[in-house]
Order: sequence, then C-alpha cells, then structure tokens
Amino acid sequence: MPTYEYECQRCHERVEAVQSFSDPALSVHENCGGELKKVFSPVGIAFKGTGFYKTDSRSSGSSSE
Repeated sequence: MPTYEYECQRCHERVEAVQSFSDPALSVHENCGGELKKVFSPVGIAFKGTGFYKTDSRSSGSSSE
C-alpha cells in the first residue's frame, strides 16, 4: 500500500498515512482540526542496464561483417 503525505493548512504539520488506493483522502488534522491537503513529491528514478547513455548506443564500426 502506498504512503501518502498530507500538510495541515492551519499548523503546517506534515502527516504520513499508509492508505489503499480505494481509501478516501484524509481531510481533517487530528491535532488541531485544520484542513489537510495532499503533498505531491517527485519520484526517484534509477536507470539500470545499457542503452540510456550516448556511449551505450551502437559502435561506430560495422559489427555485422
């Protein structure tokens, strides 16, 4: 299950919640009663294997001979 991060609009505290895709989004901060908004962060991507760099492409010579 994914972990979602929310930020309270009143006290600016950040809260993490492990929720299913079908669960409703949290809307009220338990500590102060403020409105919660989902925080979207960039996802880390790791490219593994060959073919991702200019030097990984075909060699300059013909290898079919």
